[in-house]
Amino acid sequence: MRIGGGAITQVGEVVTALGARRPLVVTDSFMVSTGVAALVVEHLATAGAHAAVFAETVPDPTTASLGAGLSAVRAHGADAIVAVGGGSPIDTGKALALLSAQGGHMRDYKSPRVNHGPALPVIAVPTTSGSGSEATQFSIITDSDTNEKMLCAGPGFLPAAAILDFELTMSKPPRLTADTAVDAMCHAIEAYVSRKASPFSDSMALAALRTGSAAIRGVYADGGDRAGRDSLMLASLQAGIAFSNSSVTLIHGMSRPIGGNFHVAHGLSNAMLLPTITEFSIAGAPERYAEISRVLGASRPNASDVTAARRLVDWLRQLCADLAVPTPASYGIDRSVWDALIPTMAQQAIASGSPANNPVVPSREQVEDLYARVFDARPL
Repeated sequence: MRIGGGAITQVGEVVTALGARRPLVVTDSFMVSTGVAALVVEHLATAGAHAAVFAETVPDPTTASLGAGLSAVRAHGADAIVAVGGGSPIDTGKALALLSAQGGHMRDYKSPRVNHGPALPVIAVPTTSGSGSEATQFSIITDSDTNEKMLCAGPGFLPAAAILDFELTMSKPPRLTADTAVDAMCHAIEAYVSRKASPFSDSMALAALRTGSAAIRGVYADGGDRAGRDSLMLASLQAGIAFSNSSVTLIHGMSRPIGGNFHVAHGLSNAMLLPTITEFSIAGAPERYAEISRVLGASRPNASDVTAARRLVDWLRQLCADLAVPTPASYGIDRSVWDALIPTMAQQAIASGSPANNPVVPSREQVEDLYARVFDARPL
């Protein structure tokens, strides 16, 4: 990892140190328009690497969107992937790295399968602070035939290196800033309460909450807050390491079907769910939610676990209100369509495996009820 303002200048050094000479830069049209893609290519060339650019990634990548990328890998004879952008380009880069080495269809690799190599080395260059994809063994790809947002997991998806330069996030608009920051917060909270949590993942999760929580509102209000941007990028990394080692839980399990079926940005769909799902889950680990509450400053250090956990839900509702997080209803989703898809979304959520890590493992009926409740569950 290379971390800090200006770290992007080291991308060529990192790529060549991995023995790669023909990297494919996987990014999107926005990164091309801002000049970031050209900057990466320039630094790669300075280090002696011959790069090509594939800029056709899409938000919430689909299986259909991978075909052109695989063709680009083959056409360039790529020996590494430099994935530049938010979670979508990085997840795309991970998928291309594994598919180009192993073949098949992305649905062959979805959870519960655990995927190992071979795969091309991936050098992740995040330009948002939320997905943590630069440090995780996951790639999220939507099946174009079924609209299922597939969780694909295993060491084969873990990047070989990452460049974390907060200066690349300075131009993010407020909505994207908020959504990605809440995504990172969800990663940290879910990692800490997960049934697969360990002392190591706990340390990363709590560090992420301490690092990022104090910066969210300030950066949302002032995108030029350099110290805040730096904190959010570090928190995203810490949260990514945490949940890569302990897994996410019910929030992400329910969030993916919302994104897949209604094309809601991933961080935003997490935020829509965060207070309600937290409230539902507290009974399974009140002491853990209470510790999160204390770390966030939502309750006093000497508050009882019951009081601290209750204050956490209030704090999360206030955060979502401050960040103008919409409900599915206010976002513009039709209630009849939402209700009709609830059984399908519940099935997809449970099949992903994430809800089984939740402190309270829900039944399918409970997941359906939660989808009904969050449709118009306003933050305050």
